[in-house]
Amino acid sequence: MKKGLLGVGYAVPRQDAWTKVTGEEKFAADYYPENLLWAGAKRAGVSHGRILRVDVAAAQALPGVVAVLTRKDVPGTNRQGIVHKDQPVLAGEKVRHRGEPVALVLAETREVLAQALARIRVEIEPLPAVFDPEEALQPGAPQLHERGNLLLRAKIEQGQADEAFKECDVVVAETFEVPFQEHGFLETQNGLAWQEPDGSIVMIVSTQAPFRDRFEIAHALGLEMGAIRVISPYLGGGFGGKDGATVQCLLALAAMHAGGRPVKMWWDREESFIAGYKRHAARLYYRAGAKADGTLHALHCRLYYDSGAYAHLGGEIMELGMEHAGGPYRLPHTCIEGWCVYTNNPIGGAMRGFGVCQVSFAFERIMDLLASKLGLDPLDFRRRNALQRGDKNCAGVTLVHSTGLVPCLEAIKRHALWTDREKWKQGAGPFKKRGVGLAAVFNAMGYGRGLPDSAIAKLELTPEGKFRIYNSVPDMGQGNATAFLQMAGEILGQDASRLELVPPDTARSLPSGSSSASRTTYTFGNALIRACQEMKEKLCHRAALVLMTDEVRGFALVPGKVRHLPSGRNLDLEFLAGLFPETDRSSVSQFVMPVAQDVPDTGKEFFIGFPHVFFSYAAHLVYVEVDELTGTIEVRDYLAVTEGGRVINPQGFEQQVQGAVAQGIGYALMEQVLLHQGEILNPNLTNYILPTSRDIPGIESMAVETVEPTGPFGMKGIGEVGANAPLPAIAAALEDALGLRLTRSPFTPDRVLGKMSQGAR
Repeated sequence: MKKGLLGVGYAVPRQDAWTKVTGEEKFAADYYPENLLWAGAKRAGVSHGRILRVDVAAAQALPGVVAVLTRKDVPGTNRQGIVHKDQPVLAGEKVRHRGEPVALVLAETREVLAQALARIRVEIEPLPAVFDPEEALQPGAPQLHERGNLLLRAKIEQGQADEAFKECDVVVAETFEVPFQEHGFLETQNGLAWQEPDGSIVMIVSTQAPFRDRFEIAHALGLEMGAIRVISPYLGGGFGGKDGATVQCLLALAAMHAGGRPVKMWWDREESFIAGYKRHAARLYYRAGAKADGTLHALHCRLYYDSGAYAHLGGEIMELGMEHAGGPYRLPHTCIEGWCVYTNNPIGGAMRGFGVCQVSFAFERIMDLLASKLGLDPLDFRRRNALQRGDKNCAGVTLVHSTGLVPCLEAIKRHALWTDREKWKQGAGPFKKRGVGLAAVFNAMGYGRGLPDSAIAKLELTPEGKFRIYNSVPDMGQGNATAFLQMAGEILGQDASRLELVPPDTARSLPSGSSSASRTTYTFGNALIRACQEMKEKLCHRAALVLMTDEVRGFALVPGKVRHLPSGRNLDLEFLAGLFPETDRSSVSQFVMPVAQDVPDTGKEFFIGFPHVFFSYAAHLVYVEVDELTGTIEVRDYLAVTEGGRVINPQGFEQQVQGAVAQGIGYALMEQVLLHQGEILNPNLTNYILPTSRDIPGIESMAVETVEPTGPFGMKGIGEVGANAPLPAIAAALEDALGLRLTRSPFTPDRVLGKMSQGAR
């Protein structure tokens, strides 16, 4: 985007669109400097075992091999992890999952690298393994860590749930299961690193958290954090799978043994599957009750999250699931219990929806079961119990900010897809059944209480009179970079040609947290607004001095100029830039996200990331058609209504919603990491099925605009909320079509046919 109007509320094209479609934009994978070395990891291939010997002699003897590194070559703690430092850079004593790295090779070419990795011999004594989180908690289960298999156990209580069930007129109970899900981003985990003559390490890496990467690398390798520079260009997808170290620590270690040469590590698709993080598999036990008048009254649920071999963010993901376990509804009596458990499965990690996708399936299906037993319309039942400002949510937190579920549901109720649903269902052809499903969801914004959630924006006036924004939070495709330019353009009165965005770089920009948790545009946007306002004030004061007037309020910024409105006189920004000393041509501002003040008792002294104070809301409606002969489910139409405060960019808003829905359809119908004894049976895109354009219907996106007073121009984040609804909505539509209740996803044709053969429940 080289020119054109910028401002809030416009459907502005993505500022990176042109450079991406022409190939001018460089992702981390596109860097190939001269004198390049390649690095790769030897993976254990065993789910649980004790390392007896790592024989690297044959690999070291291969021409073109520069170094072969094992645990003894790792300085520092050899432990990485965002919160819990329990994951080794290179395993030295035990392996806990098949993707565990046990050696690191540096070679002149990719071909030599592959040969060297094949020559490494790893002798591992197998140990008993466990692959089910509930089995892992049983006495006598194989133990993965010295602390045992329990990463985190917590409980959130409000009211008296056990007693409240006695007061319910209708009670339902069900168990739900969801599998591990792969992120499936186009650009797999990769980066480039080198060591400068002064010993510092520079890294260009596909990451969602460049500033936090420095902490992980420094801790794991015993380095000074200030000696690590991380540059984050645009990502070819992230979805949470690049939130936390993937290649970073291995790359830094490789750079330390490369003699100053650049080292590139780029996981192929199978390695990405085997070693990368996954959406947590979960088993969810639900029991809920309501009064005869349709008022929700009690909920008791037990949630088991499979963290795999290491913690990563498992505890925090479980906590967010617990906080959302009762859905966006008033529930006076709740008992929500959670277990996050180590197993010898692949490592669970952050993924769009961060623990909320799993419970959304459960609580929305429970809502349908209750509505059916009560004989109530499912939309009206949700509307009657929907959270509004001033209510307490299921975790006992009072909602004091924008709360827009009710208008989302009302928008669906007015829509033709709702009013005409019965007529549409009657039009199914031979051996086809049609159904309509509804889901209402919400998703918290930000890290939550107990974690510092802030952003620091830097804005610079260049000598040429243009504005340079130092972005601190990566754009992994969600479009936050364009939103930042729109906000700056709105305040500074400039078009796109006079604004420049510097990508995240720990040596140039300032710490602003990760690109995650639906927080990116909210936090950095607020900081950027303050920096722009400060710069605008500086320029107006300087212009007033030049024109010898004290009418500072009479000045306005227009493209390339500061204009004195009473007289119509203009001063070029380039001229004014020359009047500023270099040290005064920038503005820096920090924003700290507010946190909840009423903190429910969880029985934990330290419950990271709980509770949250901001939430986005959505209601989705789906039409499906089921083939009774094949069990295939076709999504025929989709309506997504989203409340995320004010819309900064309608085009970007719609893209976010549509992308989330597409990902959610995959989660509902086809995506699952197939495991046997910890081994991934479908570790590539040949047999791990992702939705394509043939699987995604036309998606109508509607925005319910509210104003969030704390947000930049009134907005909230919406990057995750749309991914939570497709699974429960499609499950409801499937039951509507066939009278069959599937409680385990995805709803593959074989599962549908199997359920049909059993008959309706």
